[in-house]
Amino acid sequence: MQTRNLNGSPHSRSNGLLLAVRRLLTFYEHAPIMEYMGIAIKRIYEEPAASDGFRVLVDRLWPRGMTKERAALDLWLKAVSPSPSLRKWFGHDPAKFAEFQARYVAELDANTAVEDLRCICAEHPDVTLLYAAKDPQVNHALVLRDYLNESLQ
Repeated sequence: MQTRNLNGSPHSRSNGLLLAVRRLLTFYEHAPIMEYMGIAIKRIYEEPAASDGFRVLVDRLWPRGMTKERAALDLWLKAVSPSPSLRKWFGHDPAKFAEFQARYVAELDANTAVEDLRCICAEHPDVTLLYAAKDPQVNHALVLRDYLNESLQ
């Protein structure tokens, strides 16, 4: 099957595909490049700071007692949080954390919303992932941060 380009001359589909690829390459050659600086994690109950940069809540449930004004969020991205079944299984039990990490990473590998978060990290030099869990060493935001850092470098 043949298609016609804008000036009316016939081209095969493969030539049309080649033209589309050339346009994309031209776009990316001229697109602004943002330097990746870093991803921090922070309990949402801590005071917001200017150094937080772009603030993203990565919990599936809204934190208890937190007002939207006090949270000072730029985005609430529920879709990158652990599935309800994984969250319930884990229960923030430190003895299950290693297995939780493996299961959560498997979920992240299959989660298309992670790409949205990667784009945010590429657009903003500083990103802070906010979570409500009490333990700063045993929570999903820590796993998510490490996962993003590995994929962005």
